[in-house]
Amino acid sequence: MNNMPKEKIAIVSVSRDCFPMSLSVNRRKAVVASYKEKYGDIYECPVCIENEVDMRKALDDIKNAGCNALVVYLGNFGPETPETLLVKEFDGPCMVIAAAEETKDNLIDGRGDAYCGVLNASYNLKLRNLKAYIPEYPVGTASECADMIHDFEPIARTIVGLRNMKVISFGPRPQDFLACNAPIKQLYNLGVEIEENSELDLFEAFNKHEGDPRIADVVKDMEAELGAGNKKPEILTKLAQYELTLLDWIEAHKGSREFVCIAGKCWPAFQTQFGCVPCYVNSRLTKMGIPVSCEVDIYGALSEFIGTVISKDTVTLLDINNTVPADLYEEDIKGKFDYTLKDTFMGFHCGNTATDKLSFCEMKFQRIMARTLPEEVTQGTLEGDIAPGEVTVYRLQSTSDAKIRAYIAQGEVLPVATRSFGAIGVFAIKEMGRFYRHVLVEKNYPHHCAVAFGHYGKTMYEVFKYLGVPVDEIDYNQPAGVRYKTENPFC
Repeated sequence: MNNMPKEKIAIVSVSRDCFPMSLSVNRRKAVVASYKEKYGDIYECPVCIENEVDMRKALDDIKNAGCNALVVYLGNFGPETPETLLVKEFDGPCMVIAAAEETKDNLIDGRGDAYCGVLNASYNLKLRNLKAYIPEYPVGTASECADMIHDFEPIARTIVGLRNMKVISFGPRPQDFLACNAPIKQLYNLGVEIEENSELDLFEAFNKHEGDPRIADVVKDMEAELGAGNKKPEILTKLAQYELTLLDWIEAHKGSREFVCIAGKCWPAFQTQFGCVPCYVNSRLTKMGIPVSCEVDIYGALSEFIGTVISKDTVTLLDINNTVPADLYEEDIKGKFDYTLKDTFMGFHCGNTATDKLSFCEMKFQRIMARTLPEEVTQGTLEGDIAPGEVTVYRLQSTSDAKIRAYIAQGEVLPVATRSFGAIGVFAIKEMGRFYRHVLVEKNYPHHCAVAFGHYGKTMYEVFKYLGVPVDEIDYNQPAGVRYKTENPFC
């Protein structure tokens, strides 16, 4: 998958000068040995930090080693000032973990008191307004600390990616879809750049790609991917031309940033001018690791990128679209799956979900647009039922007054035929009805949700916290019996 950041993690041990340094060093070596046995390589900084001079030496060492993420390991109590200054001066995501005591037979010279040291470290981090990832229970054996570092990997990778990415958008949000419009101030707060472009500029670039000699090879690749689902072969040349236009635009416009996502537009004039819809191309770029949102949904594209990096897999963007009819529920869901009717909904978009996330697919036309336009200019959607399995439905969003918030809900796509059109699936999330009313509606979220294929709520929650989303603004589907603040207690 292209457009994917890579983390290189360093582990640095710290030692309070009134404790044996060897205790911290040996415990660090044990963590590294366990990590390498379980998960692979990690950079072990040879400098153990007792003071600020050591901190500088360690900082130079890990920078020279090309590390972009850091684990500060308290093998004993640790020096709170040098260890937090290291977090301050290291330009990348950081984690703080600590060593558990090892045996009842060595609790005099072999006692490290790192359990206590984490308290001082957390206090000093707060004093300096510093961010660090601290796991749910940050003190453990060598094996447990190796597992914590492994959990840190996708968090670190995501933070590295966001600090080096650009959102490229085309055109203003369409009329009547202002729900996807949000201030860009929070993008800059997150370290993300944005380049907003005119649709006319994109159209000019598209026209310049007419007859591009690479088109034939892209068409062949599309034919191979679609197989028997290639029901509109006449539109593939235009779609290939558009795909090359976007890929070339990315290379010409990403500037100093390494990673890119796109907030694109598909109507009201796109179809009549480009002569197709971009849905299938959007799916192909997203499959490459370059998420493309619809309706110029900037925060939707950003959310997709986060899910892509965390999961190292293709994601999609869907409308939280329609209810499941009661007769469909009675026939295909009730008694077969442990969900109520209100736990279910259909997630849909016109045809932007990648082939490998669909149970079956066919190239079709955009049925909604074709109600008011000639069908021939609405070709290019990829239709099919979304493949069943675990999903995480989520979104990072700025409010209209530039506050950042997010939601996460884990559930599944059921193996139930939708009997509908577009890229669509029957989603099931416990207590979805209440989540819909008291999070999505109450907090004015737009209709688009990002979908990652698997359960990634634990990691996403930590990523959103690290990015500075207030914890009371990271919502999730409350279990039965736990009331939302706005929920009527008498219902």
